[in-house]
Order: sequence, then C-alpha cells, then structure tokens
Amino acid sequence: HSVVKLIPENPALELETPKNKSRLPVALTLDESKNLLSSISGTNEKRDYAIIMLFLNCGLRLSELISIDIDKIKGDTLTVIGKGNKERTIYLNDVCVKAIEEYLDVRQEPKKGHEKALFISNRRTRFSQKGIQHMLDKYLTESGLSGKGYSPHKLRHTAATLMYQYGHVDIRALQEILGHESISTTQIYTHINKDLLRDAVKQNPLNDTEQD
Repeated sequence: HSVVKLIPENPALELETPKNKSRLPVALTLDESKNLLSSISGTNEKRDYAIIMLFLNCGLRLSELISIDIDKIKGDTLTVIGKGNKERTIYLNDVCVKAIEEYLDVRQEPKKGHEKALFISNRRTRFSQKGIQHMLDKYLTESGLSGKGYSPHKLRHTAATLMYQYGHVDIRALQEILGHESISTTQIYTHINKDLLRDAVKQNPLNDTEQD
C-alpha cells in the first residue's frame, strides 16, 4: 500500500533553463521594468509593489522571496535561505526599504502559524509560488508584457542584467548577490554586455562608410 505525497508547489517554477552559450537569459528592459511597476494598483498595491520591487532590485529566487520572515529584515539588510539551504545577506537599496516599510503599514493580520511571513496572501497565509506567479501575470497583462515568457525567474535575470549594465557591478559581487555557487553561472551576464558593445560599435555612424 503506497502513500502518494502531493507536492504543494510546482518545482519546475524554480528550474534554471539549460545552459546554452548562445542563448542569453530573457530579461525585461529598463523601460519594461518601469512599466511593470507603474501598472501596480488595487487593494494589494503596497504588497505587490514591494514584491516586484524586491525581484527587480535584488535578484531573489521565487523560493527565497516567499520564505522571507519579518525578523530577517534588519534596516537595509535581508537574510534569505538560498539553494542548498545556504544563508546569504542581501543589501536593500532605498526604494526597497521604503516599499517594505509602506507595505508593513498595511499588512493584513496573518492566520495563526503564518505570523512570521513577510508577504501574506489574501487568504492571510504565507504567499505561495503559484500565488506570486498569478499576481505577476496580472500586472504583465496590464502593462502589455504578457506572452513574452516573463516569470518571477525572469525578473531575477532582469535584476542581474540591470545591475551589470547600469551599475557596473563586478562579476564576483554579482555572483555573491545572486547566490550562484559557480562563477560560470554568473558569467552569462558578461555575454549580454559583449552583445551591447558589439551593437554600439555597429551603430557608429562611420559604419556605412565605403572607400572610393
């Protein structure tokens, strides 16, 4: 008589896509990220804004985000449990600190057993992976970004891409921020930058000059 255990979450939501050197991670552009944030409204505006802001600024994994406990936030530092049950410290920028503070002011009273959870669902329990995906899909549709394959994991790619492109973050620092075990996983973001450099050179107005 075998006992079948049901898995409450879909483990596929957390899977990294197979590494393919020619395939760069899908990420939102800076403008798309801003559009997504500006589309957030409604009853849970403060909560949803804080969630998406954390994804886009800190590069958290979906499993890390839903497991955040209130007591793991100290000022501008956040402690998360990453892959392999490894603890790591995330430094929050000003917009993230503000978003969390404003959400905490209106956070619903959680059900018994869920008091520690930072992000509470409408059922007053800790947010599930499926719940986050559903919430994100709603705003992607509202901001005209649905159908592009964006997911919570793509928001993590977006954070890493934006940090590398605009923040001039050292690759080792980025590895630390993302909680990558191997630097080779982080190396993918340097390929993005090389493509940008290649494009920049092609855009040079002298590119179409021909010798007589």
